[in-house]
Amino acid sequence: MENKYSLASPTWGQEEYDAMQKVISSGNFTMGKYVSEFEDVFAKRFDSKYSVMVNSGSSANLLAIAALFFRNSNPLTKGDEVIVPAVSWATTYYPLYQYGLKIKFVDIDPYTLNFHLDKLKDAISEKTRLIFAVNLLGNPNDFEKIYFLIKDKNITLIEDNCESMGAMFDGKMTGTFGLIGTFSSFFSHHISTMEGGMINTDDEEIYHILLCLRAHGWTRQLPEMNKITGKKNSNWFYESWNFVLPGYNVRPLELSGAIGIEQLKKLDDFIEARRKNAELFVRNFSTIDEIIIQKEIGKSSWFGFSLVMKPEINKDRDELVQLLVDNNIECRPIVSGNFTKNKVISFFNYEIHDELINAELIDKRGLFIGNHHYNLSGELDRTFNVVKKFFNN
Repeated sequence: MENKYSLASPTWGQEEYDAMQKVISSGNFTMGKYVSEFEDVFAKRFDSKYSVMVNSGSSANLLAIAALFFRNSNPLTKGDEVIVPAVSWATTYYPLYQYGLKIKFVDIDPYTLNFHLDKLKDAISEKTRLIFAVNLLGNPNDFEKIYFLIKDKNITLIEDNCESMGAMFDGKMTGTFGLIGTFSSFFSHHISTMEGGMINTDDEEIYHILLCLRAHGWTRQLPEMNKITGKKNSNWFYESWNFVLPGYNVRPLELSGAIGIEQLKKLDDFIEARRKNAELFVRNFSTIDEIIIQKEIGKSSWFGFSLVMKPEINKDRDELVQLLVDNNIECRPIVSGNFTKNKVISFFNYEIHDELINAELIDKRGLFIGNHHYNLSGELDRTFNVVKKFFNN
């Protein structure tokens, strides 16, 4: 059997192992100077004022939503309406449920895999307070059009950018268009700290709230003058265990911070390789009339490559999945498919805006294959031949 074409692959070199050894030698494994340095270089790399590292992209989404409840001006309240795309990862949605928000699911565009902008426009109501945009599989949303839809409205925009580190729209990095942007550095993502996430914002108050929520809701990591308590007590003993917000413990490890510093140095090369692979993918797979491939908006960072059978094609997606597996080609559903089909939404306060025709198409007739930080010409040629033969039979 030919070598396996996997969904993801390790991106670490000797630099990451040396960085871990520095942490091991220091004896300090919890959040410390390396996490702080990684936050600084991450903020600079993505042209944000502030970055806050946490233990996962899921935790980044949790804190992003929580922070909007604790800001002084225009905070979210329980029951407020938030619009989300019907295709995303589970932990885009869970914080919305956990904070009692009313979730409105909107259909996606079958070509971009992001918000269907006409459906989004129709879904916005006087009750809408938040839009949670998801940049899916590396592809930016059209933020110029989203900005136009919400101008002069009391609606906050935030981004789940966990699958799209390094993507750009109109010369600006995704994860920086909303008030808050979240990132993931899990194993399979653009850079890997194994477990890890980041939250970016330009808002100082949000930044201070995130610092507080990340570690127990206490004041220890806050600057002396801050947007939550004003001026901290000059007595360090008092500030050691001073709890002011109902927070969590989602702190990252020093190992993750040290690895992140080294990984971020390689991000440009990783993204360049992914984009070169995407050029080959698009050139070949766009010739297969029976499928839809993702249409790039702006400059995608190409997390993976989606294949969606057109609705009129009389073929079974599951047969294609099995054929790929038989040929040692890993594949998965396109994120959640239509998330509203999961039983977990019985716990949500939600509504479905209009019909989710495209989300259902993705769910029943879609799959994706992996992209990597190295040349995939052989793997992509082999996969193209397998898929082309499937539709020709």
